[in-house]
Amino acid sequence: MDTKLMTIFRLALLPVLMMAVLFSAPAQAERIKDLGTFHGIRPNQLTGYGIVVGLAGTGDDSLEYSSQGMKGVISRFGLTLPPGVNPSLKNAAAVMVTAELPAFAKPGQRLDITVSALGKAKSLRGGTLVMMPLRGADGQIYAMAQGNLEVGGLGVSGSDGSQLSVNIPSAGRIPGGATVEQAVATGFDTAPKLNFNLAEADLTTALRVADAVNLAFGDKRARAMDAVTIEIDADPGAESRIMMMGLIENIVVKPADAPAKVIVNARTGTVVINGAVRIAPAAIAHGKLTVSVQEAPRIVQPAPFSKGETAVEPSSSIKVEEEKRPVIDFKGGANLADIVKGLNAIGASPADMVAILEALKQAGAMKAELVVI
Repeated sequence: MDTKLMTIFRLALLPVLMMAVLFSAPAQAERIKDLGTFHGIRPNQLTGYGIVVGLAGTGDDSLEYSSQGMKGVISRFGLTLPPGVNPSLKNAAAVMVTAELPAFAKPGQRLDITVSALGKAKSLRGGTLVMMPLRGADGQIYAMAQGNLEVGGLGVSGSDGSQLSVNIPSAGRIPGGATVEQAVATGFDTAPKLNFNLAEADLTTALRVADAVNLAFGDKRARAMDAVTIEIDADPGAESRIMMMGLIENIVVKPADAPAKVIVNARTGTVVINGAVRIAPAAIAHGKLTVSVQEAPRIVQPAPFSKGETAVEPSSSIKVEEEKRPVIDFKGGANLADIVKGLNAIGASPADMVAILEALKQAGAMKAELVVI
């Protein structure tokens, strides 16, 4: 059979195979597109330096780099300031502009941009960004930006030096403030193979994704190369690859169960235990010992007409209290619900819980990774 006819036959058969995979998938299954991305199809960061004008006296004043930036803007219109003259820029501010260029963005499309003050500007409210280029990591210009800022913050100052700020007035956004001037070549249509990269490394999930792709297409075109990358054979050409990638993204796969982990935030005392944590047979006794020392000094007065002296006699009282709490007996294979129920029964606080979990880990009764963040 001709190669082109084979390709058409496979693509026609794919919807039937896809429906079979979808209806046979378990309830916790996810689409492949939610597990990762294809290599090369990614956004790119853009950044640039510009000048915001039209501020109500809240600009950079006479900072050197602001003055140089304004001179550059003026020079575009054929004007040149006399040597040694630095304009006072209370109504202008030097800013850094950032944006994200999505994959497959084409010239003429609009991008949202974020504008942030570089120097001493108090507020960018009411400002206008003068046209400036946005460059990628390779130094090339990929977009041009210009527009009026939207600033959610507010800054007010008095003549006595008092100040009031609401949110951050020195940063703002311009929706659709940049126009794409150059597309980024992804190379997905010319690469010898397609690589799908998982967002989280897992050998079992990588094998399941490869098996699901092979089942849907009825061949052995997908291979798990490591815990992240699945290599897929694909016919050359953008049209056939786009169609195949779209079908692959909607295949449903059940990811592997997450490894057993206990996450402890040492700063906030937050403890998170995932459902994969299991406890081997263990007994926990967690008590609270309180020792209180009270001082009650007494004044000793000698008898009349004696040669004794008035003195202070120390008197101490030591009291020990131990709060008795029940011993929790964990049976083998105790799950998350059992752990929570047992720790609540002894009234464990987050700090107590961390100590108990650490002790279980040291005793070898908890087979889970303890992560402190």
